[in-house]
Amino acid sequence: MELIRGIHNIKPWHHGCVLTIGNFDGVHLGHQAVLHRLTEQAQRLGVPSCVMVFEPQPQELFAGAEAPPRLTRLREKYLQLARLGIDRLLCVRFNVAFAAQSPDDFIRGLLVDRLGVRFLVVGDDFRFGRNRGGDFGLLTRAGRAFDFEVVSTQSWRMNSQRVSSTLIREALAAGRLDNANQMLGRPFSLHGRVAHGAKLGRTIGFPTANVALKRQVIPVSGVYVVELLLGGRRYPGVANIGHKPTVSGTRALLEVHLFDFAGDIYGRQVEVELRHKLRNEQKFASFALLKEQIQRDAAAARQWLGLAPSEPNGI
Repeated sequence: MELIRGIHNIKPWHHGCVLTIGNFDGVHLGHQAVLHRLTEQAQRLGVPSCVMVFEPQPQELFAGAEAPPRLTRLREKYLQLARLGIDRLLCVRFNVAFAAQSPDDFIRGLLVDRLGVRFLVVGDDFRFGRNRGGDFGLLTRAGRAFDFEVVSTQSWRMNSQRVSSTLIREALAAGRLDNANQMLGRPFSLHGRVAHGAKLGRTIGFPTANVALKRQVIPVSGVYVVELLLGGRRYPGVANIGHKPTVSGTRALLEVHLFDFAGDIYGRQVEVELRHKLRNEQKFASFALLKEQIQRDAAAARQWLGLAPSEPNGI
């Protein structure tokens, strides 16, 4: 899948596509239904399928730290969209100037002149342009004027409930991983690069792979049974996600202790699937008490995974 970073990188050969626009946070089952329809139309019309997303997401620009936590960063969206057979991902820089353009400039300048849209799928509540003046009705009228079809995303329901990124965030925050995974259509996971940390875990027999999450707000926190995906293989383990209150941590971090594993994975990009929540993150009165709890967490994770008890090993 081709990644187009910014409107300025749209080239003449990118003219002509079917397009959908949105955050696609999580790329959940509702999104997947829309994307399936998009790829079908691309094949019918003989043009590439394209997804337009914004960085930062609009709520992140306007609400800052009060914006909802992301389910997926751009890299994670890219990987999920590529797996679904999308041809192009257009990442538009969302800033005050872009938000202030007129709805007509957005339609004529970007959708028509630059992208040559043949078929457009958006939510019927999609708003765009200065003062959010553009809406689904304006897009529909523009479609008639410039000869492209505009259709609304259809609500995708599960158990009489519309699948949404908001519901998935709520399920994750409540520790209902099975519910969140049902709506996602896959296990919830976090991606990142393994970095060197303070190595405090080594001093108590639980070395960890430290993955910086690079998010303003994280959608999950606590201690989880996990599987780390690397090089086509799965490695079971236990992970803490949060701010390490016992040692006065300040930034969000994913720390994974892998069972029965010895190797060097520093600098590697990894995916960590959350399989089961063991407990919430908590602050302990001493490092010794923290060590005792980590031992219990590791034993509980091994039991959940069906692994035999074992002494901790290095990573």
